[in-house]
Amino acid sequence: MLAFGAWSWVIWITFAKNLWKDGSGLAFDDAGDPTAYFWVHLALAITSFLLGTAVGLIGLRGVRALRRRS
Repeated sequence: MLAFGAWSWVIWITFAKNLWKDGSGLAFDDAGDPTAYFWVHLALAITSFLLGTAVGLIGLRGVRALRRRS
């Protein structure tokens, strides 16, 4: 769970940065305005980041609980 939480921070933050810098024309139209592609993928990135953070925090609580028992 901790590894998934860390992976989420690395992957989804990187993805959001790359989405913001997208020059292919998918994320932004010719006028520089965000497209539906941008909004959908930003929502996916944010949701996945938040869920990964929650899973990581649950894993951290589990590790701490195991250490207290020992």
